[in-house]
Amino acid sequence: MASAYDIQPLGRHRCLLGESPLWHPDEQVLYCVDIPGRQILRWTAGSDEPEVFAQDAEPGCIAARAGGGLVVARRDGLWAMDTRDGGLTALAGPPYDPSRQRYNDGKPDAAGRWWVGALSDAREPEAALYRITPAGAEPMLGGIVVSNGLAWSPDGTVLYRSDTKAHTIWAHAFDLHSGTLGEGRVFASFAPRTPDQPLASYGGRPDGAAVDESGAYWVAMFEGAQLLRYAADGVLLEVVPLPVRCPTMPAFGGADGRTLFITTARDKRPADELAREPWAGAVLSLRVAVPGLPAQRCRL
Repeated sequence: MASAYDIQPLGRHRCLLGESPLWHPDEQVLYCVDIPGRQILRWTAGSDEPEVFAQDAEPGCIAARAGGGLVVARRDGLWAMDTRDGGLTALAGPPYDPSRQRYNDGKPDAAGRWWVGALSDAREPEAALYRITPAGAEPMLGGIVVSNGLAWSPDGTVLYRSDTKAHTIWAHAFDLHSGTLGEGRVFASFAPRTPDQPLASYGGRPDGAAVDESGAYWVAMFEGAQLLRYAADGVLLEVVPLPVRCPTMPAFGGADGRTLFITTARDKRPADELAREPWAGAVLSLRVAVPGLPAQRCRL
């Protein structure tokens, strides 16, 4: 299915597993991570190749830090990064066994608390979603295999999150003042791929997500070659076909908040698929009608 959008890659660079795109609210540039490549990448306007900040461990996600720079959640813990020179300062070790888990998807809430989920390398329900403050990392939800899809409603009263392995997105009541979650309800669920099912007929599983100013939830469907846009009541509003099999996460940015950036993956994909998809691993961009919510700053 052809897309109604003009989708383009950002230059020639290809990530192994691009994730956590971030339009920095202060620097007004785009960052993302390449998890197995152990890199943080920064694109400036008009550049064909990003600046690369090499990392000693896999970075799962990044966020803008109040006061400047980034915070980085890596397998080996939490770090502050000075984006002027890439210098790193250790903030905290990991709250899990790094031989079995690593940090994955994460975002700050409007009060500056950083919510970061982990994933289990063994794909067992042993990971958690953590609320990170200067006091430490507190597990808020457990029994997770691959934590993903974090985003908030425009009024901050709903937190969305997914477990990619479970093919499910949940919506939780959220109290911004206390930073607590209510019981979750299923927001959207998807059929897992059966052992003999062709990829062409598989819709994918929910990965990273973002919310626009109307309250619509945009989710990347890994292996599904598409973005889905849902209204706040769970009604599917739009399907955006993509020219790559494995999108990983959307993020809004640009001067008007109407450029949607999408990280993608090529790591461990079949050779014939990569031959058909020269943009696999690229950061894609397209223009949308409704601006996205700006990124919040982490107060660590």
